[in-house]
Amino acid sequence: MNAVLYIHGKGGSAAEADHYKPLFPESDVIGLDYRGETPWDAGPELGKAIRALGVRFDRLTLIANSIGAYFAMHAGIEELLHRAFFISPIVDMEKLIRDMMAWAGVTEAALREKKRIETAFGETLSWDYLCYVREHPVRWRVPTEILYGSRDALTSADTVQSFAETHHAGLTVMNGGEHWFHTGEQMAFLDRWIAEKQG
Repeated sequence: MNAVLYIHGKGGSAAEADHYKPLFPESDVIGLDYRGETPWDAGPELGKAIRALGVRFDRLTLIANSIGAYFAMHAGIEELLHRAFFISPIVDMEKLIRDMMAWAGVTEAALREKKRIETAFGETLSWDYLCYVREHPVRWRVPTEILYGSRDALTSADTVQSFAETHHAGLTVMNGGEHWFHTGEQMAFLDRWIAEKQG
């Protein structure tokens, strides 16, 4: 039996996996929840759950959204996966953190000194997080297709293009798409993308 595993992004839920069930009618589609908010917590948490599922199924396909993709790349699950679909993935966390520091007017020296700084846009900057990201660069060897929106405010086109080239991943860009694929038009594009790339 085959399974499709869905990992949601920040603020999402495992219930989002239901959307993908019609797209994979011959597979069990399973949404994975996680409590960890850092790669050193969420990664192992997801890895444990996925390894348990790997015993039950012959082939595992991953769908991961936003930071869920980043956490998946820290889960130690590459050898278990047949392929992956990343939707608006965070692929360069160090750059994103440095961008958020710039938005908040926070220098690296200030973050090193204070360790944690709350921002006006609701994110907490963490020195430990930045250090972890630098010490644990992403390594990913799973055949992967990426869906990216041209209006993604978190990841630049150059960043996702560089990741795709470095990791030999396919890249599809939706003109006008956002980081959060949620409108009818965006979800229809996403559905067509998955249908086309399954072949």
